[in-house]
Amino acid sequence: MTTVDDLLEDPAWQRILAAARRKIERDGGELTGTIGLSKPTDAERRLIIGITGKYRSADVAAPRIQLVDVDEAIRGAHGIGLLAVLARRDGPVRDRAAERADEELAKAAAVADLCARCDSHRGERWFEQWVDEISGDGTVTRLVRRGDADVLGWAGEVLNRLPTGDKPLPVLAEWATGNTKALTGTPLASLVLRALAKRDGAPAPTNRAEQRARWESAGVIVDDLASQVLVLNLRSDDDHVVAGWLNEAAACGIPFRLTLHQLTVDPLTPQACDLYVCENPAVLRAAASELSDRSATLVCTEGQPSAACHRLLAAARGQVHWRGDFDWTGLRTTAAAAARHEAQPWRMTVDEYLRALETGDSEPLKGPPADSPWDTGLAIAMREQGRAIMEERLIPRLLEDLVT
Repeated sequence: MTTVDDLLEDPAWQRILAAARRKIERDGGELTGTIGLSKPTDAERRLIIGITGKYRSADVAAPRIQLVDVDEAIRGAHGIGLLAVLARRDGPVRDRAAERADEELAKAAAVADLCARCDSHRGERWFEQWVDEISGDGTVTRLVRRGDADVLGWAGEVLNRLPTGDKPLPVLAEWATGNTKALTGTPLASLVLRALAKRDGAPAPTNRAEQRARWESAGVIVDDLASQVLVLNLRSDDDHVVAGWLNEAAACGIPFRLTLHQLTVDPLTPQACDLYVCENPAVLRAAASELSDRSATLVCTEGQPSAACHRLLAAARGQVHWRGDFDWTGLRTTAAAAARHEAQPWRMTVDEYLRALETGDSEPLKGPPADSPWDTGLAIAMREQGRAIMEERLIPRLLEDLVT
């Protein structure tokens, strides 16, 4: 007489039991309907005939079996039913429909918690896009399945406090979560950085430099030595060593790199009545090469402005003139500088854009569009043309403005 263990080890039963589990789990644990077995072996075909009591020729490519017949056959031979055998083989049968429903409820609750904790950004386009993205790409599902749904709520807590005024990363982490290390190499940090990248129209950061740039764009200090700003001919009346270095460099028209640490230890008050800000180092390099000490004070953000850059400009008494590339990021940073530093856009007009567009090929615009509140026609023209113009193309005209 065969035993249940014999049945479980019988190759002819393996696909039938596997198909039965899939069907029952899909149907919420009910022994209803049929299962099919494609291209059965001779042993499987004979077993199906034995279970159903009906002859099946080898010509039948995918014979079907009622689950109740399988259950009755096992009960008659071993005294226990199909569900018990399946539980013994691979663990209890799951109600996948109920699990999916519970999971959907858990995901909805986690996203609702995230949004409730981030009321300062709720309704903003980038925030809604980010929530849609993490809901649709499996991020929320993975967090819920790992039992980490609370990470979403903590992300809301962190984002709700951003941007912040030059707050160190551990301080922000403690302020938002009660754990100073919560934003250092954690899933929470990755989630928040993805949100900041969406806000800035940038790719999600993939290395430490990109992560630092995203944090600093929200006023968070990760490393006050790594946070730097490149300057040319920046002079200061302050009486300390950093001011002395700057004045000596400016006298020779030599570019100088300031760190946030230096600006914190020895705060600077720039002398210049006009500070010009560019995005690309090539502009500053050209000014140093062609104008030397005759160039106006020039600050280079080297992409997204760093915390060091913002600290320096916050101390400026003169007018800040700001420009970036003619791309969506350039429009965002210019608008942000106007709001934060009362900066005047520098050759960031629709006329300058269209003029530059005529002088050569350019790459397509990428990322989500932005507005240009200082010149609404600029953003409209960029949408229509669909082309980006890098700042380097305007160097000859920019140098004209920098001659002192």
